[in-house]
Amino acid sequence: MDSEVSESEDGMALKINIKPGEKIVVNGAVITIAEGGSALILQNHAVFLRGKDIMQQEDATTPARKIYLYLMLMYLDAESQEAYYGTFMEYMNDLMKATTLRDVADSLMIIFRHVQRGDFYKALKVCKALVDFEAELMKIPPPAAEQGAAAQAR
Repeated sequence: MDSEVSESEDGMALKINIKPGEKIVVNGAVITIAEGGSALILQNHAVFLRGKDIMQQEDATTPARKIYLYLMLMYLDAESQEAYYGTFMEYMNDLMKATTLRDVADSLMIIFRHVQRGDFYKALKVCKALVDFEAELMKIPPPAAEQGAAAQAR
């Protein structure tokens, strides 16, 4: 989800700036943009997702990524939303029970509210931020006390 997507001044159309070679999905159709890039203007409601925001199943390797994957599937495949919802809720509940971080719990509640309203795109935006936050957390080295204890154990 990025800043290259904007609403028109009348609030009706949605303008998406697309780079050459970039792929997007619009109402289930994969579209690849030719040389030179372009801007796509959606005049009415459409389900769309940029290629960089599409997650493959094999990339759903963390709790937040698994939630993102099932949100994305519900968003892109409206006919199968019910089939994906149960697994989505399992991952949501698992992470909610496991986290001690208020920001994570708050994000999960916001995602849940968006899903309950059927606003999967907004839920994906929040979940994308959660995936990024999770990635940052995983880069944090263990506290110095744990590092010292590990070194002494060797």
